[in-house]
Amino acid sequence: MIRLLFMLVLFGVAFPAAAATDHGTLAAPFEWPTRELFFETLLLKDYNTRVVTLGVLIQGLACGVIGPLLLLRKRSLMGDVLSHAAMPGIALAFIIMTVLGGSGKSLAGLQIGAILTSLLGVGTVIFIRANTRLKEDAALAVVLSLSFGIGVALLGLIQNMSGSNAAGLEGFIYGKTASMILSESYRIAIVAGFIVLAVILFFKEFQLLCFDQNYAASLGWPILGLDLLLMGLVVIITVVGMQAVGMILMVALLIIPAAAARFWTDRLRNTLIISGLIGAVSGWMGAVWSALIAKLPAGAVIVLVCGVFFGISFFFGTKRGVLIQLTRHFRFQLRIAEQNLLRAFYELLEKRNVLPEDLGEDSPPAVLDLDALMEVRAWDHRRQLHRIVRTSIKKGWLFERGTGCYSFTRNGMEEAVRVVRNHRLWEAYLIKYADIATSQVDHEADRIEHVLDPALVRELERSVLGESAHINIPGIRSHV
Repeated sequence: MIRLLFMLVLFGVAFPAAAATDHGTLAAPFEWPTRELFFETLLLKDYNTRVVTLGVLIQGLACGVIGPLLLLRKRSLMGDVLSHAAMPGIALAFIIMTVLGGSGKSLAGLQIGAILTSLLGVGTVIFIRANTRLKEDAALAVVLSLSFGIGVALLGLIQNMSGSNAAGLEGFIYGKTASMILSESYRIAIVAGFIVLAVILFFKEFQLLCFDQNYAASLGWPILGLDLLLMGLVVIITVVGMQAVGMILMVALLIIPAAAARFWTDRLRNTLIISGLIGAVSGWMGAVWSALIAKLPAGAVIVLVCGVFFGISFFFGTKRGVLIQLTRHFRFQLRIAEQNLLRAFYELLEKRNVLPEDLGEDSPPAVLDLDALMEVRAWDHRRQLHRIVRTSIKKGWLFERGTGCYSFTRNGMEEAVRVVRNHRLWEAYLIKYADIATSQVDHEADRIEHVLDPALVRELERSVLGESAHINIPGIRSHV
């Protein structure tokens, strides 16, 4: 630890000296934006900021809308494959346009080349998956690797071409959001509108495709056609979005908002809406922060903002967030402990043959203390048992007759009868149908009794009660 602190001190002293110019000042000092610049950028008063921000906002919205469909199809890496498959198309389009005497940097020509090779990559993945025994992840890895290798080789060939100037092609790899012009924003808006409209029109078909494609095929839906349509939409938005965040980071804009939205809802429609909002806000905030802080690449900031939203959703999501899962787990464990207490209380009273017939504080004393309960069940410690007893008193299941002595209320007895009844019904079912050793039946029943719903209880009654005359089931007097 001392050595680490010493190294950090040396670095703190040496870094400013290394970064200083000949005049003894820092070469590029960091400066926070002024208040005027902050509000001017936030309100999109600057023309270039307005163009860039609206472009990436719409791009994020479209990626967020189509991303959940890609995620549910278990093709999260398809965006990565498409972005790498676009590299050979960009390089080939540049070579062909240069050979034909053009500039080689026509955006429309480069995007057409990227779309063609991306579609070829998608078709190759689907072909490999349909005609071989390889799984989809292997097909994705093969196409991604080959596409990237071909793209790198072609870019190396371009560098050696006489009279060619490949400067600027790296913008498709890393993105060049800050240099976006109005026509590019219009193009992104048109494509994004088309993507959103297509998802709305084919929502029912895409929903069926994502959740049960075999059932969709049995209904006569063209599964391959729908799959190709979905992949085609992903190809289009991926190629167009390269100008915003670059091909390497496009997969993040497609998947991270969708993954974040899954922590908030279980419904696909709501997932698409939340994912679209996260993508749009991430694009807006990333562009604004990039404009506020000099030399901060917008594409990387957009993805980082997406990561922040994912982290927030991961911890605070109302459906699958860590905190809500921990809360549900705690509540479930507490419910199990409360039901175990009621069952232990009931069975002890039953064993002593002192179950009260008339419940209430004036009923004959059917009293147990904590020592008796500690003997019949493996509570972690007496303090845990006391806490559970206090919780049961607050819920109106028990009341205290004296110091450390407790008895059932009417509601408590009814709840105890329900818990014990479910436990013994499940025990009877296991004995009759599951061929489980008698010594293990109580343990197995104790694991499942807490999650029995009313429908399953009714099914157990129909299956068991006809032959359970030898089993004491509370509440079924004819079989006691």
